[in-house]
Amino acid sequence: MNEHTGLSNQFYDVIVVGAGPAGSYASCQLASSGYRVAVLEQKSAPGLDVCCTGIISTECFDSFDINPEVISNRANSAKFFSPSGKCLRLQTEKIQACIVDRPSFDQAIARKAQTEGASYFFSSRVITVTVKRDRVQIEALCHKSKEIFAARAAILADGFKSGLSQHLALGKINHFLTGAQVEMEARGIDEVEIYFGQQIAPGSFAWLVPISPDKVLAGLLATSQAKLHLQKFLLSLSPQNRIISQNTEIKQKAIPLQTLPRTYGDRILVIGDAAGQVKPSTAGGIYFGHIGAAIAAEVLSESLSSDDLTTGKLSGYQKAWKAKIGKEISLDYRARCVYSKLGDHQIERVFNILDSDGITETLLNSPSFSFDWHSKLLMTALKYRLAHPWRKARHILPWEANL
Repeated sequence: MNEHTGLSNQFYDVIVVGAGPAGSYASCQLASSGYRVAVLEQKSAPGLDVCCTGIISTECFDSFDINPEVISNRANSAKFFSPSGKCLRLQTEKIQACIVDRPSFDQAIARKAQTEGASYFFSSRVITVTVKRDRVQIEALCHKSKEIFAARAAILADGFKSGLSQHLALGKINHFLTGAQVEMEARGIDEVEIYFGQQIAPGSFAWLVPISPDKVLAGLLATSQAKLHLQKFLLSLSPQNRIISQNTEIKQKAIPLQTLPRTYGDRILVIGDAAGQVKPSTAGGIYFGHIGAAIAAEVLSESLSSDDLTTGKLSGYQKAWKAKIGKEISLDYRARCVYSKLGDHQIERVFNILDSDGITETLLNSPSFSFDWHSKLLMTALKYRLAHPWRKARHILPWEANL
């Protein structure tokens, strides 16, 4: 991918910090509207060393409008395993998800932004962001040399725990999970497998995601020691002889479960993981980050046009994205908190209930079923439970008291 160099002395309309899917999509939208955009990315290319399964809905993938050659696999079914190993297989008629190769996916979005005119600076780690009266000034270490960039406004799409948002007094996200993942050679794994159990993945779940006939992504989310729990999980799979060898080292990533208190300031907007635009239920951030990026580009374009980049004007960004996904994130978060308090025996009983009386089929065929939007499905499940004879088991999932 081409890299623009020697352009740090230019004055841009917008500087985007981070070349992940959200950052590059916002850059593409703004550049296509005629604004001068610079993207600063600390890695040498987009998508390197990413800890992500790359599972997104077909709707989400289509909205990026990039070549489908970045798709490694597609899925319309999955197997869910209880702590004891009980398997619950769910399948829909339509393809629900695409499994994208993250490096190729990120690079495709970045290329599209470059085609629209965005300038990319790789191996450029942002050190400080300073908001001045008439500009945003950014100091970055570019190929070990300090450079000063300036623009009318900036978008922070630099991921969770970068520290830039906190430095700008926008607040801090305290609740997060840690994800760990590794690529492995495998046999006989032809659909997504999800494993539940507090001993397997405390507070969350583990997964095996096929990316080719002989390769899988094995990973999990946990409240702590994710790498150690993943190593134990992989050891538990060894007797099955489906895992052949480990191709790469285990990667780790912190994933926010709540949103940043403030995602805007004078001449500043925050999007993606940095803003906490992540599904707490699955820890997936591509789709919600994409929504945040689209709204940020729209709000910032209008603000640039009117030359009003004040906090008051840009506050409309947070109102807009929270109206779109705020309730979803909040309900998902509360549902996750309920799940994290369940013991393995309770999780086992939930599996037994879901496996009886056609409950899963009812939920899958419900108009509320969506790969991306979980709150309606959660509420449908709650209503179904209250109306069904197994409401006697309400103590297993005390949702009413927590949702």
